[in-house]
Amino acid sequence: MDLPDVQSTCPDVRINLTRVGVKNVKKLVEVMRPNKRPMIFISNFDVFVDLPGSLKGANLSRNFEVIDEVLQQAIDGEVSGIEELCSVVARKLLDRHEYADRTEVQMRSEFMVKRETPVSKTSCHEVVKVHARAIAQRTFHEPLIRKSIGAEVTGMTACPCAQNIMQEHAAHVLTELGVENEKIEKFFAEVPMATHNQRGRGFLCIETDDEEHVDLETIITILKDSMSARTYELLKRGDESYVVMAAHKNARFVEDCVREMAKRVLAAFDYLPGDSRITIKQTNEESIHQHDAYAERKATLAELVVEMDEENNKKIH
Repeated sequence: MDLPDVQSTCPDVRINLTRVGVKNVKKLVEVMRPNKRPMIFISNFDVFVDLPGSLKGANLSRNFEVIDEVLQQAIDGEVSGIEELCSVVARKLLDRHEYADRTEVQMRSEFMVKRETPVSKTSCHEVVKVHARAIAQRTFHEPLIRKSIGAEVTGMTACPCAQNIMQEHAAHVLTELGVENEKIEKFFAEVPMATHNQRGRGFLCIETDDEEHVDLETIITILKDSMSARTYELLKRGDESYVVMAAHKNARFVEDCVREMAKRVLAAFDYLPGDSRITIKQTNEESIHQHDAYAERKATLAELVVEMDEENNKKIH
């Protein structure tokens, strides 16, 4: 006996819905890599389609079927990255939901990264938050797909303003003690002055056309290297001294971190088309204030290139 298909009936109120779907679908994602261990992501998916006013509901079971099907492709090595995984899901959803003109897949994951401390070379792990998204739009020919990949990592920043104040005070004291200016300068070059620190949270996301590839590990490296110093779960005494010294020799405001990320994005992803969209955010959790410092930049790659070229021309002239 055929069961009734209630979703296909006409609703009482016939209006189109922008997004209908499922949220917080938990999955373990395994992406194979040649000559490397698989990338494992503990992930939450949000999957949506648009719905015309002529249908009472969407067939949500198809969303789960497509996700499981594409996850198996990733395990088999047919999908090379999580943004591609989202792209394939979005594309297949258009095939399964013939009434939909637009599909959207969002993926939020935790990715365990293996690290080595800078001095003792102690092995430790770090959890990185990873974001991926794909939107597929039906056209008269092939679907138009835009996808994005991003990450959020933590690091350490040191405040340049307070450090400058402390250095001026120390220089005055040393001068009063009869220390020569040349020796004072050499001392500051070797031993940076104290300042207050922040735990920084950097976010970088890059949106591209479907055929482009953006390396996730490059994004993570850019984020880590754009703050004053990297942080580690486990530090021996030599490692701790190295991290603190590195941070204080590389003091940066929250604004500096965002600008440094932008510069590194241009160097690492210069092969991407100019309409690739870059989103950069930095939040510094203050230690001597009760608020957080924040900066962000959203722009196309082409816009950043123009600004950087203008800045370089100013320096030349």
